[in-house]
Amino acid sequence: MNLIHRALRIKKLNITLLTIGLLAVGCSQSIRGKTNSFVLKEGDLLFQDLDCGPICDAIEKVTIGYHGANFSHVGITAKDDNDNLVVIEALSNGVQATQLKDFLNRSFDANHQPKVVVGRLKHPFRHLIPLALKQAAALKGKPYDKEFVINNEVYYCSELIYEIFLRANDNNPVFTLQPMTFKDPDTKTTFPAWQKYFSKLGAPIPESKPGINPGSISRSPALTIIYAYGTLSGWENEPERPPVEKD
Repeated sequence: MNLIHRALRIKKLNITLLTIGLLAVGCSQSIRGKTNSFVLKEGDLLFQDLDCGPICDAIEKVTIGYHGANFSHVGITAKDDNDNLVVIEALSNGVQATQLKDFLNRSFDANHQPKVVVGRLKHPFRHLIPLALKQAAALKGKPYDKEFVINNEVYYCSELIYEIFLRANDNNPVFTLQPMTFKDPDTKTTFPAWQKYFSKLGAPIPESKPGINPGSISRSPALTIIYAYGTLSGWENEPERPPVEKD
């Protein structure tokens, strides 16, 4: 009888371990059921290759992202009131918090994985994250900066990231402003999409004015690219996914 009881106990233990294992696998599933061990943290920057037409194409053609990747958008992860991760970002309808799954499901590669890459601030800058997130939360509801002008209390996507870390760092920039261009590097003339955009807006094209873009932020020395959900267009030689950085 002791042998029988022992066998039954072992069987129950195995079933319990199997159940725990299945639960662990289920919890580790990421977007579209793909299993991996990567975990997003508050303050991670999400760089996105959006498929928004000629404007996104123009942005990507004149900016260089990490490893040559084409980035046309960026947001920052934060916790909402229910302790769920959201993405604070500046879109055409203003600064807002977007559900993470909605952000990741905007554009996909050929394997139907999100065209999103994750950047994490290096250790010397991570103490800035809590205050930067407070600044981001305070800016929710601010209008989108349609004219792409710095210091006008409205924000485009990469300007938002620049601004919240500038404020968090006592007005010392973490990311660098550079002269903007709206010209096709092949023809040296303004992209037709931008001509149409600013003409409809009734605003001058801010050619050579200071600005910032997702690509330049992704290459910042303050940041480490630690993960890619999918394959980004433009990646040179289709490199392997970057390893997850260890704290």
